[in-house]
Amino acid sequence: MSASRYEPKGAFGRFIHTFEETAIAVLLGLMTLVTFVNVVLRYVFNHALIWGLELTLVLFAWLVLFGISYCVKVTAHLGVDAVTSVLPTGPKRWLAILSGLICVFYAVLMMKGAWDFWAPFAGFNPTEGRWFPTGFVERRSQSFYESDQIPIPFQWMNDWLAYTFNSFMDGNQLVTEPYEKMPRLVPYVILPLGCALLLFRFVQATLGVIAGRRESMIVSHEAEEAVEKAAAEDAKV
Repeated sequence: MSASRYEPKGAFGRFIHTFEETAIAVLLGLMTLVTFVNVVLRYVFNHALIWGLELTLVLFAWLVLFGISYCVKVTAHLGVDAVTSVLPTGPKRWLAILSGLICVFYAVLMMKGAWDFWAPFAGFNPTEGRWFPTGFVERRSQSFYESDQIPIPFQWMNDWLAYTFNSFMDGNQLVTEPYEKMPRLVPYVILPLGCALLLFRFVQATLGVIAGRRESMIVSHEAEEAVEKAAAEDAKV
């Protein structure tokens, strides 16, 4: 199965697939737009968006972490199948299931680490336990940390973020401290979100292998299929 052959099933599946592809396209488009505008400002007007580089880095991180789970879904991740491709169907399927379970375990570890890193920036508590979450441990809130240069585009967003994450009780009075820059909890939220999506897609893919709906966790013979397709097109010419 190659990435180009993935077909979503059902109206909800098509909606999710379209949403994921649109989100990836928007992130890539914003990266390109910000970089292009910054280059024009720098070389034509001797000016620059001081927050442009930081925003581009954040968008790139979002693109990568969001795209990992998408590639699991459409079987676009590359892998080495030199051994599994020569095995009979039975052993090949069991190895695919084993690799799926290993990937699920890896995603669980990633999810725990992502939550433990992001939680203090949002005023939440990280988990206890070295490998598996066994509860929550109280930590000092770090929701007051801000990004270096990224501004908050709308005042209502600043009000909501400050009220939700950067407020505290002073006696009987609620004190809200507005942010000067985008709080770090916003760009870092892709860590638990992306890892949660990755965990979900690995579970979904593993169940698909068990049910016989897919053969493996990776794309197989992508280069070989591309060469055969190009040869066929040349033959037609």
